[in-house]
Amino acid sequence: MAEIRPAREEEILVLTAIGLEAWEKAVSGVADAQAMRRVAELAFLSFLRSKWFSVSVIEFGGEAAGWAAREDNDGHISDLWIRPAVQRNGLGSVLLAELERRILVEGFEASVIKTHSQNTPAISFFRKHGYSISWLSTAYAPKLDRDVESVGLSKLLEEPAAQSGQQWF
Repeated sequence: MAEIRPAREEEILVLTAIGLEAWEKAVSGVADAQAMRRVAELAFLSFLRSKWFSVSVIEFGGEAAGWAAREDNDGHISDLWIRPAVQRNGLGSVLLAELERRILVEGFEASVIKTHSQNTPAISFFRKHGYSISWLSTAYAPKLDRDVESVGLSKLLEEPAAQSGQQWF
């Protein structure tokens, strides 16, 4: 069974490893992951050291299996990473649903996320969960020394339907 909990500062290295492993899979075919690995690792470490308190961890089998963050505590999901070995087990769906619930409770009407346009698995995942492509852009990525197309996806969030038999006045 999966459980979602807040991240702990002492697990920054574990979360970095999960993010890095999932990132390597996501950039396959887009960038030379081996050449970019150290830069990506440092980016994960820097983010997690400064924002670990805004990270939600999903555990599976008693171990951290993935994590997600809303870097600016708004409707934008900045990170959602699931260890590749346990992807396609519903963990990402559970984690996304929790993020969406919090986004809505905190007063935001929509959830937004972006990824590179060739990350077909991520785009499919979000579309399956009701997200629509809302923009496409191309920008120069200095770390990759090339233009990269990104896609933005968004979803209007709704309050859970009232239980049958209840009336709200």
